[in-house]
Amino acid sequence: MKQLRNYPRLVVSRKGARLLRSGHPWVFAGEVLRMEPSPVDGSEVQNGGIVDVVEENGTWQGAALVSLASTIRARIVSRNPNDQFDEGFWHRRLEWAWQHRLSTLSGRSLAGCEDDTTCCRVVFSEADGLPGLVVDKYEDVLVSQVGTVGMELLRPMLYPLLLDVVRSSNHDVVGIYERNDGSVREKEGLRRYKGWWDGASTTDERILVRENGVRYRLDLENSQKTGFFLDQKYNRRAVRELARNRRVLDCFCHVGPFGLNALAGGAAFVRFVDVSKTAIDLARSNASLNGHDVEGDNPNAAFTCADVLEYLPTLRNRQQMREEGGPFDLIVLDPPAFTKSRSTVRNASRGYRDINAAALRLLPRGGYLATCSCSMHMTRDLFAQAVAEAAHSVNRQLKQVEERQQAPDHPILWGFDESHYLDFFVFQVV
Repeated sequence: MKQLRNYPRLVVSRKGARLLRSGHPWVFAGEVLRMEPSPVDGSEVQNGGIVDVVEENGTWQGAALVSLASTIRARIVSRNPNDQFDEGFWHRRLEWAWQHRLSTLSGRSLAGCEDDTTCCRVVFSEADGLPGLVVDKYEDVLVSQVGTVGMELLRPMLYPLLLDVVRSSNHDVVGIYERNDGSVREKEGLRRYKGWWDGASTTDERILVRENGVRYRLDLENSQKTGFFLDQKYNRRAVRELARNRRVLDCFCHVGPFGLNALAGGAAFVRFVDVSKTAIDLARSNASLNGHDVEGDNPNAAFTCADVLEYLPTLRNRQQMREEGGPFDLIVLDPPAFTKSRSTVRNASRGYRDINAAALRLLPRGGYLATCSCSMHMTRDLFAQAVAEAAHSVNRQLKQVEERQQAPDHPILWGFDESHYLDFFVFQVV
């Protein structure tokens, strides 16, 4: 396409154009050859504004939001030359995102439990054509994160549209809480802050939510990310289905969702372990909230504040294993990302291998391991290789029960590998 359009232009290298043609939505600063004013009215590139991305021969690759302070210089928002970037365009994007959640989640709800759209991700950045915007729904509160200057400028328009879209399907929303406190904003030249959006305010940052029929108390102001890790919703159910009458070790438990799902599935006992005392206290509180015995002479839930990497080897001592409630026949490993860049993938592979080997040493033949990686740089194949090497190193053979990924409200955009960041395996030790 070579017709004139009324937008400034980013002229990109052949390498940059190849990446865009593959479906990737980013233009890196190193691939920008030059910026040009609009060929129609001479308007210059504005930080956070719309630009046309073209090759040197004039071939149009898409329209993008530009970020002049970021190494990701532009993010594609449309590959349709007929799109006009007015309120109607952004309303459609939000509507498509929300309808995707209604279509892919509502039919999966557990019998007798809340609808799966009660707590879910509503907008997943580039995967929903809204680069830099993440929105999660917790009951009747939306929590947003804005990570790009383009989305920052669009906020006053987007938030009312978002409320309209969600409320139109009979989902009440009382407020939007902004968690714009991430370090990524500094790379865009944006200030960091958090608080209620003035257009839809409420007063309490502590809320009670349900997921898979399990109740949790969340602190929207101080919790990690937007308050909870919604991407593991269905992976937690996989653990739940295996847990009946088993003794479960929930490692890196955070506020307890894997272990609480195991208890909901009939686990005989769950030991929750996390290095954060705050997380352990919240996990204990959530266990009590769901009616589990955490204080009695024979509790079905117990809690340890410890570094999992240091804790697991201590359980090879039989007496220590008994004191912690073992032997365990189901171990869950849900560690934080061991790598946030490609340069540290080798060290991350070693970390995943070591932690899985430590868990496998503790499991009897016939026991189960649920293990995952949440780093986009740790690809599925690299993670699988690390787990296979772990099993080989401790003379165990693994029988795969199932392989899973992030929930469908965190959609994977083909051509954009960064949107595929969570891999989850369940194995039986044989």
